Amino acid sequence: MKRIFFVEDDLSLINGLSFAMKKQGYEVDVSRTSLEAEQLWMDGKYDLVILDVSLPDGSGYDLCRKIRQTSKVPIIFLTAADEETDIIMGLDIGGDDYITKPFKLAVFLSRVHALLRRSENFYLSDAELNSNGITVQRLKHEVYKGSRQIDLTANEYKLLCLFMENPNIVLSAEQILSKLWDCEENYIDNSTLTVYIRRLRTKIEDDPSNPQKIVTIRRMGYKWNVTE
Repeated sequence: MKRIFFVEDDLSLINGLSFAMKKQGYEVDVSRTSLEAEQLWMDGKYDLVILDVSLPDGSGYDLCRKIRQTSKVPIIFLTAADEETDIIMGLDIGGDDYITKPFKLAVFLSRVHALLRRSENFYLSDAELNSNGITVQRLKHEVYKGSRQIDLTANEYKLLCLFMENPNIVLSAEQILSKLWDCEENYIDNSTLTVYIRRLRTKIEDDPSNPQKIVTIRRMGYKWNVTE
């Protein structure tokens, strides 16, 4: 049984979504404050975290940052904050999906199923990826450039793995977004992907202004260009 950690202060939403998720066969633990969530997170092992951004005693963003210090668990932000800057920040600090209120229950459950399924398949892949002087050790969630370990956000890590799993294959922006985020809404777009690729290049390329590993194929997409 998959365990879901649900952090939300709206009691009516807690009751409705907890009931719906339990009917789908999930085990659900709920926290209504940041303090309670931090204490519960220390005691439990979860397959998915759902975070509200605005909590009575803090921010879901801060809680996400703390979780990301020790875990790669999938995280969904569930919030009324629908500004583009809020969404980009949520994804950049380690969120895997961002659902804005109001939303349809069927869409919410579909996104939960998809993220859990994608996470499960992701960790069944090869234990190690190695090309272009970059090594990904999946079991440890570590990335190395030569002998130097590189610190990546959760989305940068998944993006790098996707490229390395498809050497010398041109991937369109739509293919990449579909693989990473099951892109059903417009808030994850090409400009957001461009930000992630630019930041990833600064960490893995010898000369980010002249990338040789992640190359842009004009009007087609991007390619992991294997040169070794």
